[in-house]
Amino acid sequence: MRSRLRPSLASALLAVLGSAPGLAVSSARFVPSQTLPGIGVAREGISDSALAERVEQMIQSQTFAIMRDPQALAGAQRITSPRMQRLFQDAARKSGLPVSLLAAIAYLESWGDAKAVSPAGPKGIMQISEATARRIGLKVVHARRYRVTVTRKQVRNKRGKLVYVKYRRKERYEAIVRDDRLVPERALPAAAKYLARMEEHFGGRDWAVFAYHCGEGCVAEFRQLAGQAADSPAAPMSVARMFFSCSPAFHRELYDEIRRQMERDYSPTYWFRVMRAQQLLALYKEDPRAFRALAEEYRFRSNPSQRAPDRLSVWLTPADLETAAAGRALASAPDAPEFLGFRPPPGEPAMASPAALGTLVYIAYETRRLYDTAHPEGEAFVPLPVAALWHRGGPRNGLDEHSTGQVIDLTLEGVPAAERECLRFVLDDLGWSGNLGFIEEPENSRILHIGCSPTSRRFFSQVFEEAQAALRERVPEVTGQGA
Repeated sequence: MRSRLRPSLASALLAVLGSAPGLAVSSARFVPSQTLPGIGVAREGISDSALAERVEQMIQSQTFAIMRDPQALAGAQRITSPRMQRLFQDAARKSGLPVSLLAAIAYLESWGDAKAVSPAGPKGIMQISEATARRIGLKVVHARRYRVTVTRKQVRNKRGKLVYVKYRRKERYEAIVRDDRLVPERALPAAAKYLARMEEHFGGRDWAVFAYHCGEGCVAEFRQLAGQAADSPAAPMSVARMFFSCSPAFHRELYDEIRRQMERDYSPTYWFRVMRAQQLLALYKEDPRAFRALAEEYRFRSNPSQRAPDRLSVWLTPADLETAAAGRALASAPDAPEFLGFRPPPGEPAMASPAALGTLVYIAYETRRLYDTAHPEGEAFVPLPVAALWHRGGPRNGLDEHSTGQVIDLTLEGVPAAERECLRFVLDDLGWSGNLGFIEEPENSRILHIGCSPTSRRFFSQVFEEAQAALRERVPEVTGQGA
């Protein structure tokens, strides 16, 4: 993501990765010569090299999920303090797990706050539920307590005058008088040993980390579904390969379960997030100034005390607005729905930045490709309807997003159900690879706001240039000239 993507990942966006050499133009539809690895239908039979690239991109894309929180910096300071490091080292020695792994989990779970309490019930630096605490040897002791409550009630006395009378009532309640979850010296070693046991049970550290967030029963079900999706039953199945082994077009049960858990608590992405947290904590220890600069980069400019609500609120800057307002770097959207797979909005001239238009072209390409593979019965692909491109609309989150020229809106109105599913999956996939961000408006509006990441703009601009060249070659009068 932005300046913190590794150079190899940024350059990989421009590599020819998945289609015919040269300008690949079909008489029926546009096919880009440069494609991104393992996106959409390309997940099927994904190679080890493509999987490794997707995994690295996924890990890097978790930067937003972590650094957008205002506590990211304070949490790193707490986690790397000498006292906490001694506790992590002790827990690592007793469990055999790396210090960096235990620190990363504590960082994500509580930002290093030993007294953190989740509304869902888990407590402490490792956010342990009461049931799990008992299983791993932590004491949570409840005691019966009583308190007296006093209420005042208005009544009439013997003379008929209204007076207030006090009523005292003794109430019983349960209080926790000892909670080892709130004591890092006890909670950390217990959680570390629990992770070590799950690593042995599931046969992989990645599965143990996944189970820490999702639960052992959840992971057991995922492993069964992943085994059914494996190309070779003898091949080891990692969390990463499991995650990238399905789509709406194949391994449907695994896809549905991943989607269900993502809607619940994003647990299928937890292992990737822990991996990125390890890298970020290492960065803080090695170069605190660079870490602070990264935290500033992901700060929600409109309200720094709040988490950034979406990637677009971080990626879009006043400089983008100034560039578009000056009339630079805008192009007309080609009107070739059957060839390009999308339909520009009617009315005013449809314009946006080349990067935004290239993003639109690429989304349509991957969506139609996945849809064709899924073969939904009784449906036909509908060119994706574009609701809005560049315009001078009202501000959102303190920045007029559409006036930057970097945002496109797709509407789901009139799009068949199977195609909507393929579209959302492609958007998620491109988001997990760090290439774009999108916001889904409330269901009744059925609008998707989409923008590519700053590091992906060059790649998507080249996709748009290639689409223009293909149109000129195919139909000379349809050019899509720049503004």
